Amino acid sequence: MEIFELFKYGFFQHALMAAFLMSVTCGMIGTYIVSRRMVFISGGITHASFGGVGIGYFLGFSPLAGAAVFAVLAALTTENLTRRKVLRNDSIIAIMWSLGMALGIIFIYLTPGYAPNLMSYLFGSIITVSSTDLWFMLILALVVSGFFAILFRPILYVSFDEQFAKTRGIPVMLINYLLIVLVALTIVLSIRIAGIILVLSILTIPQNIANLFTNQFSKIILGSVLLGFLASFLGLVISYYMDIPSGATIIFTLVVLYLAARIVKVVTFGRKKTLNQHEPEKDN
Repeated sequence: MEIFELFKYGFFQHALMAAFLMSVTCGMIGTYIVSRRMVFISGGITHASFGGVGIGYFLGFSPLAGAAVFAVLAALTTENLTRRKVLRNDSIIAIMWSLGMALGIIFIYLTPGYAPNLMSYLFGSIITVSSTDLWFMLILALVVSGFFAILFRPILYVSFDEQFAKTRGIPVMLINYLLIVLVALTIVLSIRIAGIILVLSILTIPQNIANLFTNQFSKIILGSVLLGFLASFLGLVISYYMDIPSGATIIFTLVVLYLAARIVKVVTFGRKKTLNQHEPEKDN
């Protein structure tokens, strides 16, 4: 009964809506990231966005707006340089990663007055999500959902085999650039939930849990959305009663779910293997 009483509080309602919208966008975008093995690239974009946070503070506008601009520029630059093979992929990501963090620290230090509290950007603060944040998250969720619904099969082809996609006349480059922009925006808006340090976990752990039980792209997306929301809800409740940071609790809950899923997978696979070994052979 005490859990149901939480729904009376406005901050919990906002947090739950943010968790749902984040689960939708991260479920789809994260599946693309994991399928394309772009986890390291996403990590570079995430940390590069910190430069935009610092610039936003210094110039006096929304840090998240600055992070969005910086993240999109970093994503497009990384994609462009990788395609042109100017540098090795890992080197480009390392440079963007380091540049973003360095610029963020420098501009925050140069900002007049007291240094702002960066904990909510580094580790997230889902309980402080505002109505404006929710509107932006809703718009992004609708855009991402519409994009995947309309271009699901081309995205599927691009995720697993670009050469095959090109033979089918699919504009691979355009889809890649559009998707990398959506990746950057998803990362930035998820910073409010889990922070720069932990946001990558939301984009990868649910997908890996779902992937333990299915290899179908669409089912991984659905499983990721459900698992992300489940972990967010459990994390919110646990963090409220234990008075601990919500973002870190959500990620910890995801890890626990992953370990539990691995155990279930091993036990189930082992049992099936044992049954198959003891199953009598059919007569010819």
